[in-house]
Amino acid sequence: MIARHNGEALDDGTGYHAVASANANIALIKYWGKADEALIIPRMSSLSLTLADLETTTSVSFDRSGRRTGHDRLYIDDSEREGKALQRVSALLDVVRDMAGMDADAVVSSHNTMPYEAGLASSSSAFAALAAAASHAAGLQLDERELSRLARRGSGSACRSVYGGMALWHAGHDDASSYAEHIDCPLDLAIVVILVSGERKKIPSREAMRRSVQTSALYDAWVRSGADDLEQALEAVKLGDVARLGAIVQSNSLGMHATMMTARPPVMYWLPGSVAALQAVDEVRQGGLNAWATMDAGPNVKVLTTQREAARVEHDLRAALPGFEVHSHVAGPGVRLRTTQGHA
Repeated sequence: MIARHNGEALDDGTGYHAVASANANIALIKYWGKADEALIIPRMSSLSLTLADLETTTSVSFDRSGRRTGHDRLYIDDSEREGKALQRVSALLDVVRDMAGMDADAVVSSHNTMPYEAGLASSSSAFAALAAAASHAAGLQLDERELSRLARRGSGSACRSVYGGMALWHAGHDDASSYAEHIDCPLDLAIVVILVSGERKKIPSREAMRRSVQTSALYDAWVRSGADDLEQALEAVKLGDVARLGAIVQSNSLGMHATMMTARPPVMYWLPGSVAALQAVDEVRQGGLNAWATMDAGPNVKVLTTQREAARVEHDLRAALPGFEVHSHVAGPGVRLRTTQGHA
């Protein structure tokens, strides 16, 4: 299969090509803040759930014809992208090229089943899929840990999308020790997404994160509490205690946003609809259902619940939030290779 844009072939057959898919993950315990921005080493470990349906499929074609120009091409949802988006993709491709000992331009084409750059964790699926497709197209055979480390170099959260279900990202202290791994979870968890806005967020996550670390008076305290949150969350998962897990997840999310709001200048992703959604989640829980809110760097609200209760939670939230798009997701698969061309 050749990468195409509007029906036009983007690979003339001389290149090595691969297609991979990955799903977005929602952080239950956040990491928010980097100890090493170049290698994307976080200041704390984190816990996530990879979701079904929120998917990115990416094709990568390397040109091995010797016509290296130093300019990659990037298409996202059939629209050619340059600027920072292309720079981030090329930076990860450079890592792959160094690992493979190759020097070739690449054409990358990515398609999403969710709004891109709207706070729905699209970067986690995008860079996990890119890492898998690019490494295969370059002839690398990476195990899951190596692929997780590679995906991390594109977007920190992408290291967790290598795995299906629940994943734990060990913060580590260098490239070799910072990776994610699958965590067995006896709970049949689900996430209900309340789409407050599909618009591209005005402040990128990286800038918001940097500002929080450098200027928020609450940041150091949040880092300390985050370590305790993770320990308690893992214990709740082990015991199968969804109520305990949910309470920790919601508190952790609010703590992260508190660091943003107290940054200078403040970072405020919340919209009026975000506040209405948070209040609706509390009301649903007070009505007897398992439902706890979490938010990433964006205005959209995600609701942790169980698979058994997801349909009821979705129904009640739709009733409480007319005009909002609300949909449920169960745990999804890890990264998977769709096709390859050019390697034996």
